[in-house]
Amino acid sequence: MHYQAHAKVNIFLKIVGKRGNYHELLSRFMIVPSLWDTLSFIPKKSTEAFELVGEFNCALEHNTLYRIFEVLKTQGFGKEVERVMSEYALHVKKNIPTGSGLGGGSSDAATFLKMLNERANLGLERDEMMRIGSDVGADVAFFVSGYESANVSGIGEVVEKFDESALDIEVFTPPLACNTALVYKTYREYFLQSMDQALALNMVDLKSTELLKGFSKEALNDLFPACLKAYPELGAYAKEGWFFSGSGSSFFRIRAK
Repeated sequence: MHYQAHAKVNIFLKIVGKRGNYHELLSRFMIVPSLWDTLSFIPKKSTEAFELVGEFNCALEHNTLYRIFEVLKTQGFGKEVERVMSEYALHVKKNIPTGSGLGGGSSDAATFLKMLNERANLGLERDEMMRIGSDVGADVAFFVSGYESANVSGIGEVVEKFDESALDIEVFTPPLACNTALVYKTYREYFLQSMDQALALNMVDLKSTELLKGFSKEALNDLFPACLKAYPELGAYAKEGWFFSGSGSSFFRIRAK
């Protein structure tokens, strides 16, 4: 059985505060119906405790999928998930680019969490999976929620459904991967003083179509100027009518009819 792990875009993303070493945000996340990674369990060929099949650019111990496996073990489900992963390898077909601001790693992690919950009969409710997912990555809780659109706050752990269907989103990703840590570091150094909580609070009540019609990409995403500062070559891809997702590098718009 194949499972789809959809991409997301940030309709808006506003930095509204700091919590220790993290930035608190207020953002509208929306699923991209036309873009997803595909995950599946396949018969295992190795004797490794956790076999992952796919193209990844990080060490296994840093992969969000492996971290889901490890976190579930710390939550008391070691025997159950180890039994599943002793029989199966996890196969991932990547379509969501890395370093694109589309949440591919978090979406994969959320989908794998749901797969293990089902296959290992863990009996976890959605809220429990959202809490576990938050221990792995800031965006995982949104993808676990199953919402098409949501206002996300805190450091990503607070997810509130927004009553609208996902738009028909067209995504363009330049041949450039943005490092999230570098983008946030650049924001702290050059743009932290520009936080506008009042504007962010106004945005949460507006429909996504209203936001995209009423604001520029610069006003909608606080990280866009920081990303341009860190990656000046990104400016060549910043076309009129396209908006910027997350910490980059992807642009998006409503697909033309």
